[in-house]
Amino acid sequence: MDSETLAALVAAPKTPVQIAPIPIREPGTGEILVKMEACGLCHSDIFVSGLDKLPITPLILGHEGIGRVEAVGVGVSDWAPGDRAGITFLAASCGLCELCLSGRERFCVKQRNFGFTVPGVLSGYATIPIPQLFRVPAAVRATEVAPLCCAGWTAYGALRESGLRERQTVALFGMGGLGHLAVQYARHMGLSVAAVDTSEPKLEAARALGAEVAVPAGQSGRTLQKQYGGLDGAIVLTPSVAAVQEAFRCLKRTGVLVLVGLTNDHFDLPVLDIVLKGITVRGSYLGTRQDLDEVFRLAETAGVRPHVETHDIADVPALMEKMRRGELTGRAVIAF
Repeated sequence: MDSETLAALVAAPKTPVQIAPIPIREPGTGEILVKMEACGLCHSDIFVSGLDKLPITPLILGHEGIGRVEAVGVGVSDWAPGDRAGITFLAASCGLCELCLSGRERFCVKQRNFGFTVPGVLSGYATIPIPQLFRVPAAVRATEVAPLCCAGWTAYGALRESGLRERQTVALFGMGGLGHLAVQYARHMGLSVAAVDTSEPKLEAARALGAEVAVPAGQSGRTLQKQYGGLDGAIVLTPSVAAVQEAFRCLKRTGVLVLVGLTNDHFDLPVLDIVLKGITVRGSYLGTRQDLDEVFRLAETAGVRPHVETHDIADVPALMEKMRRGELTGRAVIAF
């Protein structure tokens, strides 16, 4: 095995992503060394690289990874060389707080995160802690399902958090990497789906995936009110503040608004309408471990998978810029 591998990293806050060699480190206590098969690119990678401060620098990005175990460190008994590991944004949590003990470890205040507070997995090899790793079914191709580790998990978790039931209506704002998966999950749950985006090609893709209505952003409030008389739920999968406000206007009384896209921007919502119409507004971040298992079960048995384009690690900087401009349909995956 070589002593170095290529990685996609940011050397300092708000600097361009670069591809550089890094040393391959032998696993320490509670760690494993993984030879990566594939890693998806996520909008969170853009969000993290644009922060004013970073917990560690240089920071290796990437948290939608699948790979094979090459070696295990001291104290690791549940993993062995050859095992297939899946890596998500959640690297570890305290395991002791109320949130961890109730299956909500993704909200633990002491959590660590791949590609943020610990090095990510956009590299040929990665040495990683084991607490939150999961096992990936042998029958699926890594390049086809790597985005499920974050995009799929997040989209499914948001739909479940909405509490919507079969035959109810939902508007999905943003038909990118999360949105095109959310359409499939929503249809699988028996929901009636309206898709909203600024891109006509993305709206056409949403129609092909089962969206009953596909509406250009900026027109959804009037159109969906006319079509449905208001929707039971709206999920905002984009970091656009305008989308949040538009989604709110689409809701019927007692509707639910779920926010997923990450942004530091602020927005205004009418308190009077929220109170008098009984509107619920909540955030959704990843999902439960059961949600993640279900996402991979659906990929394996029902063919619910992301649209992916595979690339070499050298393409990451250019792909990040395309993703920043909203030019990617589906998900970009780096194949190792």
